[in-house]
Amino acid sequence: MRFSLPLGVIIGAQVVTCVSAQAVLWGQCGGQGWTGPTTCSEGVCTVSNPYYSQCLPGTNTATSVPPPSSTTTSTAISTASTTSSASTAASSTSSSASPSGTVLNISPQWAAAYAKASPAVAKMSLQDKVNLATGVGWENGHCVGNTPAVSSIGFPGLCLEDSPVGVRDSDLVSVFPAAINVAATFNRTLMNQRGVAMGQEFKGKGVNVALGPMMNLMRASAAGRNWEGFGGDPYLSGEGAFETITGMQSSGVQATAKHYINNEQEHFRETSTSNVDDRTQHELYALPFLRSVQANVAAVMCSYNQINSSFACENNKMLTGVLKQEYGFQGYVMSDWWATHSTLGINAGLDMTMPGDISASSGTTYFGANLTSAVNAGSVTQARINDMATRILAAWYLLGQDSGYPAVNFDAWNNAAAFNQHINVQSTHGTLIRQIDAASTVLLKNTNGALPLKAPKTIAIVGNGAANSSRGANGYTDRGGDDGVLGLGWGSGTANFPYLISPLDAITSRAATDGTVVSSSTSDTDLTGAKTAATGKDVAFVFITADSGEGYITVEGNAGDRNSLSAWHSGDALVAAVAAANKNTVVVVNSVGPINMEAWVSNTNVTAIVSIGVPGQEAGHGLVDVLYGAYNPSGRLPYTIGKSINDYSAQVVFNQAGAITPIPYTEGLFIDYRHFDQAAITPRFEFGFGLSYTTFSYSGLTISGSTAGGTRQSGPGSSLDPWLHTPVVTVSFSIHNNGTVAGNEVPQLYLTFPASANFAPKNLKGFDSVFVGAGAQTTVTMQLSRFDFSTWNVVTQRWEVVTGTTTISIGASSRDIRLTGTIAN
Repeated sequence: MRFSLPLGVIIGAQVVTCVSAQAVLWGQCGGQGWTGPTTCSEGVCTVSNPYYSQCLPGTNTATSVPPPSSTTTSTAISTASTTSSASTAASSTSSSASPSGTVLNISPQWAAAYAKASPAVAKMSLQDKVNLATGVGWENGHCVGNTPAVSSIGFPGLCLEDSPVGVRDSDLVSVFPAAINVAATFNRTLMNQRGVAMGQEFKGKGVNVALGPMMNLMRASAAGRNWEGFGGDPYLSGEGAFETITGMQSSGVQATAKHYINNEQEHFRETSTSNVDDRTQHELYALPFLRSVQANVAAVMCSYNQINSSFACENNKMLTGVLKQEYGFQGYVMSDWWATHSTLGINAGLDMTMPGDISASSGTTYFGANLTSAVNAGSVTQARINDMATRILAAWYLLGQDSGYPAVNFDAWNNAAAFNQHINVQSTHGTLIRQIDAASTVLLKNTNGALPLKAPKTIAIVGNGAANSSRGANGYTDRGGDDGVLGLGWGSGTANFPYLISPLDAITSRAATDGTVVSSSTSDTDLTGAKTAATGKDVAFVFITADSGEGYITVEGNAGDRNSLSAWHSGDALVAAVAAANKNTVVVVNSVGPINMEAWVSNTNVTAIVSIGVPGQEAGHGLVDVLYGAYNPSGRLPYTIGKSINDYSAQVVFNQAGAITPIPYTEGLFIDYRHFDQAAITPRFEFGFGLSYTTFSYSGLTISGSTAGGTRQSGPGSSLDPWLHTPVVTVSFSIHNNGTVAGNEVPQLYLTFPASANFAPKNLKGFDSVFVGAGAQTTVTMQLSRFDFSTWNVVTQRWEVVTGTTTISIGASSRDIRLTGTIAN
């Protein structure tokens, strides 16, 4: 590391007072665009990068740490370098908040878990405590991550396994719709039910720790793993994370909030620094993790990248200052695989190294014997080791895994191994998956009632995306191929399909009940065949795809991140060919995120556009339910579709710049629709947009309540302060279904703050998916807390309610506002 100062060790309770014209310890004190104080009431104003300077303690705190070693020994476990931002933490300081009564707002569930864990840890030897935190190494256990058993307390060790869509590396499991799809439902019930079902499957396989959900934001529209997250809005992402974690952990499995934090692209993810200002970090990127803590998440996974020039897995500010102090997180922090950079990362707040070895099968580790030696040398305190061990063990107790939890019954490395019991954990989850697929399908265009279908005599189906993969559903390693229907993107966030229903098969089966004749051309490049199939048919469906994934796999020249927002395989030309041959062309977009539709979106022969995301194993069935009207589409875009990639405020950085590539978050708060609104850019389809087979009207807005009064907390855990999060404002209105078809409407609540607060023009703070019968009317109530009206004050280092008049808008999308009112704070 190039900087020796830690980025945020916090000692004891953090009680912050506002000092006029000076920044407090750990506060921002400079950077491009910064207009606040530039001197520190305590510490030294230290430049982290051109965009962010911070008040840090003096360098004398590092004197007790021995100099780092740049060599390794020949023993089984090497003594690796401890050079890092973490290495400056004083040996006399435990940089993680004690999960005892010193942290505010600890949930009863965590308190009970600590009551069990603390006496157990007291019985353990130093070696046993260290073993809790040290993975056994790559491919040295049955799961993708494993910790050893501790016989002295009857602890069997932990099995950690991907992924956010189901149990990876096993058979007889379900492959659920990706998070980007469940976000498109805007339906908390479905989010939760998906979490419950996934949790049941992980537990059924004996997995202790499920490595999901993923909640990085869609900062750059072409970023490779966007489909694993919940889209471009922090509030929606936070609700998706909360419901998923609550559901998963209700089934007894530990959930993992990842990737903490600013892992917003695949290029240079291990050799880049995400340079983010304090307010943007709190209000955007950290917000879903705060909601995860509120859901009692057991574990948080730190990411590969640096944050303001300090690696995420040894960044004191984010691991300790924000997560364990401000948020009062009681669980443990694990590294992403091989994202540990030093033994003394533990002093920054890292609790577990995964998979344990420094590199794959190296036989060396930063923890293990090296951590034991660091404790004996005084570089790591016994208090910090006890804290680490207690956190890991408490999470095990939190989920009741100490009693009757099934043992691991599969081998992630060899499905044919005798160890595998091949237990079928799918239950009836296919039904739920199909329901989510239908609810996440977004109808973007529907001219002259082109949909739903009304028993057409002939149908054409065009495009490779309608068909089955030439290699089968699991034919490409970790789904690293764009061949046939896309159930998922690619990478470690995938699982093995038990089956994958193609649109061609599903439509053909449904069409047979009407006696419809189906013709098809499943080539993306045979334009003559496409025109022949489409000519003369009552309706022609053309399927186009766009794929992305994790950077360790390159697909068709795309190294994780997409090279552009164009449809793959010359999809625009395929649409043009079909539309030229058929005046009733329906485009089905099967994509990991937004694509550029400008070449054909306004073509009068393109009568309908349907977006299905990446829907998992029931892809074809969910689509058919919408196309034929068995389900009235209610999906809404969890991101903005622009007219050009240049319309977005942030782009993937493709060009390396030195050993550590800087990724400046100069757009600040203005990503996705917030940027489009702030810059007055007209999108093609805005955030929250989606059509229905009926129409809805809104009326009768009432606003009651006040943010005034009450007493707030300070100190560790105060970001969970009930004063902040208790609902204090109630918003009610009515929705009327104007048509003859029942369906779900998705009302969205946006806040517009006083201009002086420097927010985006509109900020999502509420949503629901509400069923309204044909011709019926229903009342919808949403509640807001002080937190919803708050901003992160970088000077006082706390959440503060924005004063002045705030507008409350109710709409069918971010740009289709139906009702407005105001409240004075």
